[in-house]
Amino acid sequence: MNFNTLLRHLRESLKNIVRNSWMTFASASAVTVTLVLVGVFVVLMLNMNKVATDIEKDIEIKVFLSLEADEEMIDKLESQIEGISGVESIVFSSKDEELKDLMDDVGEEFGLFEQENPLYDAFVIKAEDPTETKSIATQIRRFDNIEEVVYGEAKIDRLFSFFKYSRNVGLVLIIGLLFTAMFLISNTIKITIVARRKEIEIMKLVGATNWFVRWPFILEGLWLGILGSVIPVILVSTSYYYAYQYIEPKLRNSLFSILEVTPFIYQVNILIVLMGCLIGVWGSMMSVRKFLKI
Repeated sequence: MNFNTLLRHLRESLKNIVRNSWMTFASASAVTVTLVLVGVFVVLMLNMNKVATDIEKDIEIKVFLSLEADEEMIDKLESQIEGISGVESIVFSSKDEELKDLMDDVGEEFGLFEQENPLYDAFVIKAEDPTETKSIATQIRRFDNIEEVVYGEAKIDRLFSFFKYSRNVGLVLIIGLLFTAMFLISNTIKITIVARRKEIEIMKLVGATNWFVRWPFILEGLWLGILGSVIPVILVSTSYYYAYQYIEPKLRNSLFSILEVTPFIYQVNILIVLMGCLIGVWGSMMSVRKFLKI
């Protein structure tokens, strides 16, 4: 396609957008409503993924050693644990350090136990992949000189199941919304194309190629997608900015946080515009296809 032909298609597509103003409004509105919903779901899903990742990173296994374990046994056990595939880090914590941590957490009254410390030496272990925590803990339990292995088994299993389910549901909802938008805009654009089917037939009869006929409609779909993404970009950006200002201070001392406004909101805005363009172009191509079979 040469430059003059491209300019001609651009002029035609813009002319048709203005000429069919009500259809333009209907199509752009369909895209707008869908992209607002998609934008909200994307923001929620990505932040939920961030929270899930933060929580998963904080998951650790605590291995309490038997009281009979001497220094040689502890070194041997450490080597065995390090040899397990998927172990990211292992830190030894003596029973004195355990007592100090307990006193820091619950108060100085536990200082009475400094003379006769009832706690155990321990290893604190983190997995490279948090979902492998259960597998690593199971292998550690088989070693000698282990008193107890703790990692919140029931809670972690439920947590991983919830995160997996939520991610899958969010993805399915977004894909479903996109296909709904494509269907809506395809049918809306089809109404305008039906009104211009004679024009398409004449162009085909005088020798116009399918792509020569298609391009103005594809560009129309592109403009409709861009127009339909303006309001979602403004709404999602503004809403997330104020939501972040409200939520972020409340999470400052917690284990997790939400995504910062920048560059996150720019990435979401680009995604919204691209999805709008995709919806518009796909809808136009599907609508014009059957009228090219002359």
